[in-house]
Amino acid sequence: MERILKRETHSSRAVASILAAVLVIALCVYALLETAVRAVGQLPWLVDPETAAEQVVALPNGVPPLLLGVVGAVLLMAGLFFFLNAVLPGRRARHLLQDRRTAVVVDDEVIASALARRARVAANVSQEQVMVTVSRKQVQVNVRPTSGVPLSPDAVLTAVRDELRDMRLAPTPEVRINVAPAGVIGA
Repeated sequence: MERILKRETHSSRAVASILAAVLVIALCVYALLETAVRAVGQLPWLVDPETAAEQVVALPNGVPPLLLGVVGAVLLMAGLFFFLNAVLPGRRARHLLQDRRTAVVVDDEVIASALARRARVAANVSQEQVMVTVSRKQVQVNVRPTSGVPLSPDAVLTAVRDELRDMRLAPTPEVRINVAPAGVIGA
């Protein structure tokens, strides 16, 4: 069950792994081909390995700086893609609902919708006046009050926390309420 839940809450790195493996295999096959062609005494298929090594050593002399910059930037982006894919956690925007009988995985947008409804009712405002964002560790509730109607941030906070407690999310995010200083007219 744990393995299934982890698979549902974390993104796969299979695409990046396959891409890296294909690049390494292609480079190794090419090097093997050139080495075999040289061992047999034939002309190189694309570039003689010895000549290629000499050209790499003497690279800055005959190549325009703009081309060197572009190639360097492309290599930097490719390296950064693989590095970040390996280091970052790769979590999906989902939470687990704690239940003894079943495994329940809920998308963060669904949680945000339920919390926005509860905050809207507690603040006595319209649907357009409440926006909720849910992340792994935090729930941010933004409320724009109606002009002239008092709004209690503590009541909204209590209502959202009660809803989160009823959901029994794992991990339980921290709740922050942000009440806009300017109200909405005629809502």
